[in-house]
Amino acid sequence: CRCCANGRRHSSILYNILRSEERTASPPGPRRGLASRSCPCGSRRRVALRSPQVACKAASAVLVKTLRFVQNVPCFQELPLEEQLLLVRSCWAPLLVLGLAQDRVHFETVESAEPSMLQRILTTRRQGEQSQPRSPAPGRQHQGPGDGDGSHLPSAAEIQAIKGFLAKCWSLDISTKEYAYLKGTVLFNPDLPGLQCTQYIEGLQKEAQQALNEHVRLIHRDGEARFAKLSVVLSLLRSINANVIAELFFRPIIGSVNMDDMLLEMLCAKL
Repeated sequence: CRCCANGRRHSSILYNILRSEERTASPPGPRRGLASRSCPCGSRRRVALRSPQVACKAASAVLVKTLRFVQNVPCFQELPLEEQLLLVRSCWAPLLVLGLAQDRVHFETVESAEPSMLQRILTTRRQGEQSQPRSPAPGRQHQGPGDGDGSHLPSAAEIQAIKGFLAKCWSLDISTKEYAYLKGTVLFNPDLPGLQCTQYIEGLQKEAQQALNEHVRLIHRDGEARFAKLSVVLSLLRSINANVIAELFFRPIIGSVNMDDMLLEMLCAKL
């Protein structure tokens, strides 16, 4: 690992043997996945929810509330259905994280159990010795890439980014109206490819930003500083990875679901 190998020398005979076996067993090409799994620094280690039933239930409730909020925006309902789907697919994860912050949803994670370097080498060798893949046993669903090995789990750094964002929102004590204006700014994103009503959506985003600016200037004495801090919140939302949110809060309860299909079904339903 680059972050901790500098200045260290591995003279162990076992280490050298394992490294030699690893080079032989591993296929040619980049090995970023292996490096990230074996990295001893905590930021790259895979983590999972400590109480998935509780956290996933809370996140699902927030998602329902978020889509209900979106459906109740009159300007949003005036858009064609295709435009609505494009907007929701692009911003559902940032909106969900904003909802988690608004509802003050706390969640804890634990490190996932990962195989040792020797176990991975032996597993890779065993797979390479098999001339033909075995067909799955009757009644057993075939596992896709990454299933069962924890590779789909988010890293500790990704989770820490989400928790850092939540802590930032809680430290600002954002009000209900401020959350609503922030959600409107995130929802109406005119920069998405494929949009037809770009100018209309851009106008809606500017209205949300202006409403937020006027609100904070009216309520807070340091309105400009407050608006600047909320703008930082919006900038942090751009780093939210939708795949990380889906893997963390929805995969444990509904498996490898297609989020686009689920969002379409929920958006068209009466929530």
